[in-house]
Amino acid sequence: MTAPHDSDQGLGDETADLGGGASHLDAANRAIIEQLQRDGRRSYGAIAEEVGLSEAAVRRRVQRLREEGIIQIVAVTDPLQLGFRRQAMVGIRSEGDSRQVAEKIAALDEVDYVVMCAGSFDVLAEVVCEDDDRLLDLLNESIRSIPGVSSTETFLYLKLAKQTYTWGTR
Repeated sequence: MTAPHDSDQGLGDETADLGGGASHLDAANRAIIEQLQRDGRRSYGAIAEEVGLSEAAVRRRVQRLREEGIIQIVAVTDPLQLGFRRQAMVGIRSEGDSRQVAEKIAALDEVDYVVMCAGSFDVLAEVVCEDDDRLLDLLNESIRSIPGVSSTETFLYLKLAKQTYTWGTR
């Protein structure tokens, strides 16, 4: 597919509303996102060829997608390769406003994922620690001491069977 050189025309419209969520992404933005999910280091030129835009248009669109918080481009690491020997999901039951509990948990360095949910737990937090001693300290001194935390249940990761970031934009 040949990319236009001086316009943002192609699979989508330059004026796409990025702030309204996935339903407001035009076809070109969706195609760009899917290209970056396959390879976050892919050049703007290579993406432009795939989606039918100029390299400059792809660069502008990626910048706007990043500014709007729709995408992040990051290096995903393997914690075991970096010396972090213990990963776990911690289920947290709270009393009162679970948003406040989630906010305090999210501020902890060892926590890389926090979600408020319905069901047996009010908050789920994924943690990455150097070892079991650090996990025990994190649970006892940090998480369980947060006002509003009534109980926790820890699920130790034994082996990662699948982790993907290529679900596309559906």
